[in-house]
Amino acid sequence: MSGQKILLTGVTGFMGGSFLTQLLASSNPDIKKSSFSALVRKQEQADILKAKGINAIVFNDLDDSEALKQAASEHDIVIHSANGFHAASAKALIEGLAERKKTTGGKPVFYIQTSGTSNLADHPITKRYIHSPPTTRVFSDATENIHQYLLDRETAEAYPQRTTDITVTTTGLALDVPTLIIMSATVYGRGTGLFNTASIQVPILTKTAIARGQAFYVGPNGAGEWDHVHIEDLAALYELLLGKVLAGEKVPTGEKGLYFSAAGKHSFKAVAEAVGKAGYELGALKTAEPVSVALEEFAEVLGGNAQLAELGFASRAVTDAALARSLGWVPKKSDADWWASFKEEFAAVLAQTKA
Repeated sequence: MSGQKILLTGVTGFMGGSFLTQLLASSNPDIKKSSFSALVRKQEQADILKAKGINAIVFNDLDDSEALKQAASEHDIVIHSANGFHAASAKALIEGLAERKKTTGGKPVFYIQTSGTSNLADHPITKRYIHSPPTTRVFSDATENIHQYLLDRETAEAYPQRTTDITVTTTGLALDVPTLIIMSATVYGRGTGLFNTASIQVPILTKTAIARGQAFYVGPNGAGEWDHVHIEDLAALYELLLGKVLAGEKVPTGEKGLYFSAAGKHSFKAVAEAVGKAGYELGALKTAEPVSVALEEFAEVLGGNAQLAELGFASRAVTDAALARSLGWVPKKSDADWWASFKEEFAAVLAQTKA
């Protein structure tokens, strides 16, 4: 499958931009022979990408299903990183790939979705859903049917990102388009893309700590646990999977094609302590000690979305990336890199705030 046409979304963002940079610099011969296109919403973004040899396609937004379907129908592989909470865009892109397969007489196509592990998270504060066992559950992408778990959870509690992943898998199966979903937890580090290089989760906590004057954790004890992965290690996973797809290797897809990317684990209390320490050392906070804040209070930071506040910033969602590792993925960043990143992250947010 060398010389394939690959379409990416979200390249102006933190993750999508880093994935594009990784693929453009790849030494994999099949990736080097491929051509890359990107969907963007502004002409000035398209001009920057075109100067780098990227076929930039300007479109309105993710609600423009016809434009997405048309763009995908002109490509062999789609990597969708623009928004993991938008089921309609994912469906349109897969439908476009199905059309591509039909018009090319069955030429292989593949779809890769960027998602997150908040899909798996519990509700330790509201008690709407608690894992069993509540404090030790670890999800494995190699030994569990994660797709079935998402289906079961969705019947009890709809969640846009989970809805999107279910849509990806079921639409792909219905239209004979192989799908892969990469579910990451906290992604940290500075991005390598041409546009936004700031991560999401830790900067939100940092900005809010600066505004409050003190670091914090959500809920009574900050005992929730999540995984983390450096953006460069995550981009390497995308490169690995794409390389295998282009080489014609059989990789798990569809119901079995849900991949975790955990490289380490942390508690939200420890994250709050690291944010506090970084802020105190930089003179931005008067104390390094974090405090507890109510779920409802933090939800206001996320536009009043209490569901996302609990699932994404207070829950337990711990995974084992056994499937990715079995295919040869070896993260290079250590826990030392994770903890060291907080001061760099705080300094970057502080500089942005002052600007």
